[in-house]
Amino acid sequence: MEKVWFTKEQGKSEEISHLAAALNIDHALANLLVQRGIKTFDQARIFFRPQLSDLHDPFLMKNMDLAINRILKAIKEDENIMIYGDYDVDGTTSVALVYSFLRQRYSRLSFYIPDRYSEGYGISSQSIDFASDNNISLIIALDCGIKSVEKVRYAKSKGIDFIICDHHMPGDVIPDAAAILDPKQPGCNYPYKELSGCGVGFKLLQALTRESAYEEEKLMKFLDLVVVSIASDIVPLNGENRILAFHGLRQLNENPCCGLKSIINIAGIKKSKNLRIDDIVFKLGPRINAAGRMKSGNKAVELLIAEDDRIAREIGDVIDEFNNDRKNIDRNITEEAKKMIAADNLHSERKSTVLFNSKWKKGVIGIVASRLIEDYFRPTVILTESNGMATGSARSVPGFDIYKVLVECSDLLENYGGHMYAAGMTMKLENIEAFKERFDNLVAENITESQLIPKIEVDSNISVKDITEKFCRILMQFQPFGPENLPPAFMVKNLVSNGALRMVGPQEEHLKMEIYSEDANDLTFNAIAFQQSHHYNLISYGIRFDACFSIEENQYNGKTSWQLNIKDLKTRENAD
Repeated sequence: MEKVWFTKEQGKSEEISHLAAALNIDHALANLLVQRGIKTFDQARIFFRPQLSDLHDPFLMKNMDLAINRILKAIKEDENIMIYGDYDVDGTTSVALVYSFLRQRYSRLSFYIPDRYSEGYGISSQSIDFASDNNISLIIALDCGIKSVEKVRYAKSKGIDFIICDHHMPGDVIPDAAAILDPKQPGCNYPYKELSGCGVGFKLLQALTRESAYEEEKLMKFLDLVVVSIASDIVPLNGENRILAFHGLRQLNENPCCGLKSIINIAGIKKSKNLRIDDIVFKLGPRINAAGRMKSGNKAVELLIAEDDRIAREIGDVIDEFNNDRKNIDRNITEEAKKMIAADNLHSERKSTVLFNSKWKKGVIGIVASRLIEDYFRPTVILTESNGMATGSARSVPGFDIYKVLVECSDLLENYGGHMYAAGMTMKLENIEAFKERFDNLVAENITESQLIPKIEVDSNISVKDITEKFCRILMQFQPFGPENLPPAFMVKNLVSNGALRMVGPQEEHLKMEIYSEDANDLTFNAIAFQQSHHYNLISYGIRFDACFSIEENQYNGKTSWQLNIKDLKTRENAD
């Protein structure tokens, strides 16, 4: 599918000039900062040198004092405490964080991850019954619970209190828990609203260290878990998340916990490589997620709380096998889904994709939805059957709020929750067709034609001559990259291959090449263009092209070089 390029609004020239002079950087880099709202020397200092001391006071979060008092009461009275979390990366890292930190000084702890297949998402009745049977009187729920009104009421009837630490949008009614921590809940004036679930758990522990004998310094060694949650849950990489991710990456690279060290080794990431957000998203996160997708999220928590390298390696090997199985299954389901779309003569007229197959594995349908968006670029829901109900995962395209659509379909749903771009739901099997029709109608009424076309945002048009060693080194300091701070994308015109061009990858789907511009004294750069081998013939003939790319460090055989990661290219005959 052809992509549309558009250049972002550039910063004001006077602001760019002022910042360029203050920081002694060129105007192209200063423009990138101004586009990100950074216009002064002090703002740039905070951006480039995030400090843990700049984290917000955790007691600014609504109900934090209630949560801490309830935990301290439980510890004082020797209550049994259960740490509860969702089965995805954010949930399992949250549980591992809180459990690992508390067990340093308190032993009456257990953890619980619901089974994706028999219990489903969120707080389950089975978990409450388990807590009651085991004399557990306090449950700390992480990355879930903000909508669990009935479940919290059920727990209360059994003498069990809940502290809910969530980051999802609340419903109309807030659960009657001992304390609710969620920056998005009404009346919460916490300055930063985009924490991950694990991030909310971190703020809980940060507050606890200030009201108890726990040491805040010891909490910081668990930031490797926090950054894994931030990267995997695709939350914005600005504000407080940037601070947590910056220091979390440092911990991950210098002294990761046994479990993460095991996954790093199993993923084949060399010790010489400096791990980045992308490594978490594409290598570490999927392996941790695979436990909950294929069998049980408990195995992921066991890995992340392991204190012995040998045990961590054994669990890591099991999880890696889960991940291999997951890849085979989601690949097969994706192919089946594409065949269903090809057989549907009306699919091209719709603005959304909604597919149901009772045999599809529940644990991978979210991945399948994401893969279909890559090919068809429209809001997508993939449904399967579980425990006599239809359960689904929804994914959206940039700029379109899929969660709002689900709200409008709520009378057809038994349960739903999520974010603007990713959500989950359950419904009765007999409601599938009605849901499909209403969902597509709502998408058609609210989505714009431009939102149905994949786009590449270009931060700046530059010359190859601008890509100097200093330029690249400063650019790398914009990391960690992620939503709201994506790797800057540049556009350069009139490039050509020098003949060092080849197709690489398992199916020769990528292009590896050396390119240059005659406008820049034939300055040559290494480049990689993923999933673009279809351009091979034209480029090999010496056809000039324009490229949209980001710049990255390429580490190979102990050597580091700069590489252009080409997001898209257009031959000059098709370019503007």
